[in-house]
Amino acid sequence: MSKIKQHIIETASILFYKNGYNSTGINEIIAEAGIAKATLYNHFKSKEDICLAYLRHKDANYLKDLSAYCGVMPKGKQQILAIFDFLELFFKKEEFAGCWCVKTLAEVPKENIRIVNEIQTQKNNFISFISDLISSNLNIYSQSDLKIMSRQIYLLYESAVTESHLHQKKWPILEAKSICDKISA
Repeated sequence: MSKIKQHIIETASILFYKNGYNSTGINEIIAEAGIAKATLYNHFKSKEDICLAYLRHKDANYLKDLSAYCGVMPKGKQQILAIFDFLELFFKKEEFAGCWCVKTLAEVPKENIRIVNEIQTQKNNFISFISDLISSNLNIYSQSDLKIMSRQIYLLYESAVTESHLHQKKWPILEAKSICDKISA
């Protein structure tokens, strides 16, 4: 990927995450990136294409950092609970504005299949990530139990993201972690 394309994605990512997809215009991205309109359209055909790149950029970076964070924790339940510790660190960052997927989904019509499918893919990949953590750290013998526990922890995590953003407090993260600790016993 060219440096210019990466710069556009990073600029758009900051703006979309901070201000929202609908509130961020193409001209604002161009101005913030310090590029010509033709340069932007040379790399992206539409705002929707920029949005897809933004979603993929945020997801790839977050999962990479989350995986690295969990991987240094002691084997066992601690690696699973670490997803909530990582979320707490994310929450403490000044730019924390909740889940980029949920924010974007709230702004696009459900008929926007490309964006909706990308968000569903990211969420399913996160469930798979959780499932892999469980498989590597707990003795779950049934695929059915693994699937159920993965989805339960996913729901706890997603609600913790949304509610910590809503309340601007970390208690939803701490409570979700506490519930996760109980169900993964």
